[in-house]
Amino acid sequence: MGGDTVRITTSEAIVRYLIAQRTVVDGQEVPLFPGVLAIFGHGNVTSLGHALETHRDEIPVWRGQNEQGMGLAAAGFAKAMRRRQVMVCSSSIGPGATNFITAAGVAMANRLPVLFISGDTFNTRLQDPVIQQVEHFGAPSTTVNDGFRPVVRYWDRITHPAQLLSTLPQMVGTLLDPADCGPVFLGLPQDVAAEAYDYPVEFFTTHVHRISRPRPDFGQIELAAEAIRNAKRPVIISGGGVHYSLAEAELGEVADALGIPVVETVAGKSALLPDHPCYAGPVGVAGTAATNAVVRDADLIIAVGTRLEDFTTGSWTAFASDARIVALNAARFDALKHRALPVIGDARESLLSLQKALQGWTAASDWTARASEARAGVEAFVAGRTAPDGHWPPSYAQLISEVHGSATAEDYILTAAGGLPGEVNVNWASRGIASVDTEYGFSCMGYEIAGAWGAAFARTSGQVYSMVGDGSFLMLNSDIYSSVLSGKKFILVVCDNEGYAVIERLQVGQGGASYNNMLSDARGPGSSVRVDFHAHAQALGALTFTVEDMDEFRDALTAARAADRTTVIVTKVRASDWTLGGAFWEVGVPTTSDRLEVTAARAAMDEGLVNQRRGV
Repeated sequence: MGGDTVRITTSEAIVRYLIAQRTVVDGQEVPLFPGVLAIFGHGNVTSLGHALETHRDEIPVWRGQNEQGMGLAAAGFAKAMRRRQVMVCSSSIGPGATNFITAAGVAMANRLPVLFISGDTFNTRLQDPVIQQVEHFGAPSTTVNDGFRPVVRYWDRITHPAQLLSTLPQMVGTLLDPADCGPVFLGLPQDVAAEAYDYPVEFFTTHVHRISRPRPDFGQIELAAEAIRNAKRPVIISGGGVHYSLAEAELGEVADALGIPVVETVAGKSALLPDHPCYAGPVGVAGTAATNAVVRDADLIIAVGTRLEDFTTGSWTAFASDARIVALNAARFDALKHRALPVIGDARESLLSLQKALQGWTAASDWTARASEARAGVEAFVAGRTAPDGHWPPSYAQLISEVHGSATAEDYILTAAGGLPGEVNVNWASRGIASVDTEYGFSCMGYEIAGAWGAAFARTSGQVYSMVGDGSFLMLNSDIYSSVLSGKKFILVVCDNEGYAVIERLQVGQGGASYNNMLSDARGPGSSVRVDFHAHAQALGALTFTVEDMDEFRDALTAARAADRTTVIVTKVRASDWTLGGAFWEVGVPTTSDRLEVTAARAAMDEGLVNQRRGV
C-alpha cells in the first residue's frame, strides 16, 4: 500500500471498506454489500451508527424489528441472490447480538453469506460490568459474542483498529468462497469502535470481486468418468450448489446429452423445470415414491452440489447398498462423504469437464426413459393430492395448487420448517429457474416471514409468495411491519391448523400420545382461545384477507397480486391431511416403553434401519 493515510475511526473504516467492495451480477457492476439491516443500541449506535448515517446514500440502512428476523432476512436475500451479494446485519451488545445466533445457524447450515456486526463490551474492561454484559468469572475476555463461534464460518473480535487491515479482506474472501461460503461475525468493542487510526488510503479503493470457479482436477474427472462409463443405471442428484454455481443450464444440457435422470433435493429445487426430458422429480423424505424408486434402482449416484443431508438420503437408506457415489462439490468436506469418489470444483465447470470426458457415451435408453416414467408418476400423484374435493378447510396440497395457479415464471415461492417444505417440494411444479426457497437445512420456524422480506429485496420482478403455519407465524411475525415500512412487498399465506400439527404427526406416528403440540392439548385455561391472525397482520400494516372457501381464496390471491404492499391471506387448513414422503427417516424412538404403540414404532424403526448404509 502507498504512503498516504487517512485518520478515521474503526467504525468509519468498516463502512468505507464495505462501500468500496463491488461485484458483478448479470453483467452489471453492483455493490457487494447493497445494504444494512440494523437495530441500533448501545454498542453500535454512537460509532458504527454514526458512520452509517454519514454514508446513508452510499449504503442504505433498513430498520428491522427483531435481530433474528433481520438475520433471517439476510439469509433469504442471499439465497434469492444465489450468493452473489451479501446483506450486512448490525446489532448492539448482549441480547441484540444473541438474537442473531439462530439466524447465523440458518446461514451456516445452508452455506449462505451473511455479515453480522455486533457491539461488544469495552476492550479496556475499566467499565465492567456494563449493562447487558454477561460475566465469566474465570474467563474475563469471554462475552456473549463467543456464542457465535459454532454457527459462523469466520469469527473475529476487533481489539485494535489496525486489525481491520488483515481481517476485512479475509472476511470478504470467506463470504465469496465457493467452498467455505457462510456467515461471518465481527465483534466490535465499544472503545475500539470509536478509536481513530491512520489507515492507508489505498485500503478503501474500489475493488470489483468476481466469484471464483475452481476447476476440477483432471485425474478426479477421469476417475469419475470411468465410474460413470461402467455404470448401468446412473442418476444425478441436483443440490443447492447448482444454483450457487449458476449451473442450471449446464446441468440440463449435460443430463440430456448423457441421458441421465436428474432428481432434486429440497435446496436444489427449480434447477430443472418439470418439462425437461431428464427431470425425475424430488428425492428423499420430502420427495415422492416414483422418484425414490429411480434412486433406489440406481447403481451410481452423481451428487452435484449437495451436502447429502438425511432428508435427501432417507437417513442413508434411500440408495442401494452397493451403489457408488461420485460427488461433485466445491467443498472437499462434502465431496468426501460416504466414501464418495470426489470431484472437487465448481459445479458448472465440473459438469462440463465430465461431459467432455464422456463424449460419445450415453446411458441405456431404457434407463433414460425411467425419468419420463417417474415424472409421469409424480404428476399423477400431485394431481390426486391437489384435486378439489368440495370440503373445507382444504389440504395444504390444495392450497399450494391454487397459489401455483396464480403464479408466473417470474414469481418466487418460499417456506420453511414443519410440513410446508415437504408439501411445496412435492406439489409445486417449478415455473422458473431458481424460483423456490424451502429452508430445510436448519428447518427454522420464523424464516417464512423474515426470509420473504429478504427475498423481496433481491427480486426485481414478479411476486414473492410465502406460506407459513400458525405456529411459525406466532414465533416471528414482526417483519410483516418491516416489509410495509421498507416497501418490500410479499404475499403471505397463513395456514392455520391450530397447533404444531406436523410435529404432532411425528409424535403420534412414532407411537406417542398427542401432547403439547395442538392448541387443544395445551395446558392452561386459555386452550380454547384462538389468535385473530387477520387483526394481527392488519395491525402490522398489511393488507389482510380471511377466506372461508376456495373462491374467496382465489379472489384474495388476485387482489394480493394487484396490491401495492405486503398482503396476508389467512385460511384454515386441515391439520392431518399430509402429502406422504417417499423415503424412510430415522428419528430417536425409545428402545423401551410401557406404551405398546411406542414399542411397535421402535420395531418398525429397527426394521427400516436394516438397509442403512454405513459411512461418515
